[in-house]
Amino acid sequence: MEQKIHQGRNVKRFREMLGIKQEALAFDLGEEWNQKKISLLEQKDVIEDDLLKAISTALRIPVEAIQNFDEEQAINIISNTFNDGSFLNTGHTPTFNVNPIDKLIQLHEEKIALYERMLKEKDEMMDRLEKLINK
Repeated sequence: MEQKIHQGRNVKRFREMLGIKQEALAFDLGEEWNQKKISLLEQKDVIEDDLLKAISTALRIPVEAIQNFDEEQAINIISNTFNDGSFLNTGHTPTFNVNPIDKLIQLHEEKIALYERMLKEKDEMMDRLEKLINK
């Protein structure tokens, strides 16, 4: 059974991780958007490509992140990393599947990069605000 990626839920996840309110995303998407439309959008399984591009630009994340992020798959990778919970049993060496660990590391590195970019943007915004205040 193929796992379906819920693009609307992914938009919501990334928006929340970035600390962006629905109203702010609506503002960035244009005049025809409002909080209610963003709420409805976040319930959609599939989002049109043009709209996905606009959202990814507004959130400053790659379109692929919205298209490909699968939380259930990430949870499965984590739970399958340890063989039958053997990590918890003393005297038994856990069996690692290298591929899921690589995926976890990649996900972790992407989160760190996203967080660092958010911090940098916050610092830049603070600098701009200070300059405006001092004028």
